[in-house]
Amino acid sequence: MASKPKQLLAELTHPGPHEVLRGDLALVGLPGVVYTPRAGLGLPAVAFGHGWLQPPDRYRQLLRHLASWGIVAAAPATQRGPLPSHRLLAADLLTTLDVVTTVRLGPDGISVDPAKLGLAGHSAGGGSAVLAAAQDAQSEKPRIKAVATITAAQTLPPASEAAKTITVPGLHLAAEEDLVAPSVAHAEAIAGAWGGDDVQLRFLGKASHLGVTEGRHWSQLIMHGKPHRKTQQLTRALFTAFFLTHLTGTDKYRPLLEADVKRAPIEREEEPAR
Repeated sequence: MASKPKQLLAELTHPGPHEVLRGDLALVGLPGVVYTPRAGLGLPAVAFGHGWLQPPDRYRQLLRHLASWGIVAAAPATQRGPLPSHRLLAADLLTTLDVVTTVRLGPDGISVDPAKLGLAGHSAGGGSAVLAAAQDAQSEKPRIKAVATITAAQTLPPASEAAKTITVPGLHLAAEEDLVAPSVAHAEAIAGAWGGDDVQLRFLGKASHLGVTEGRHWSQLIMHGKPHRKTQQLTRALFTAFFLTHLTGTDKYRPLLEADVKRAPIEREEEPAR
């Protein structure tokens, strides 16, 4: 019997069954972190783009959570200055996936399946994930299977333009109280321009631009918002359901993706007048 969305949400809010290991991408020449299950072959992997000025450690529980559910999660620590290149961060996200698919991970030889790759990101890192997916879509052999963002911000070049070329599934979480990247010009514009039909926009209630971040950081002095536990929990659960569904082929968590969730309803397009 299929589980109800509320039960699936409760399940995915908690850590998964895998023990998690943390690694350093700098060992292979790219600053950043990688979280993996202790063991596993042919695993899915997600590269995560950080927000403006944010270190990857501000997402450690999100990355660890994905790994606990069997997803290798890596975040490059590049382009962290006040004037980052979104195009270069996008390239680094794709390089991160190259690294985790070709380098031996963990003491027991964990491996990633190159046919199970996703991109994710927060703020400008979310926009950069969209740029990376668009770049991948135009390659001879596209590899990206799914893209998820949280309070995505427009980039240079615009992520909303890049989104037009992306046909893989997309999940975009917007914050109701985002004063840094208001959804109408950012997450909504990106989701609205998505090239494929399988795209979803959800609004997180009582959430700000920095709600998904963890711990304290000096950037909170110049940016509106702060860490918010409920936003973090919803993001972990929805990202996990999304990537397990689209990277591993399981349908177990699909009912959660298709249902409205308290504080995270799906934004539905209005039916055209007849």
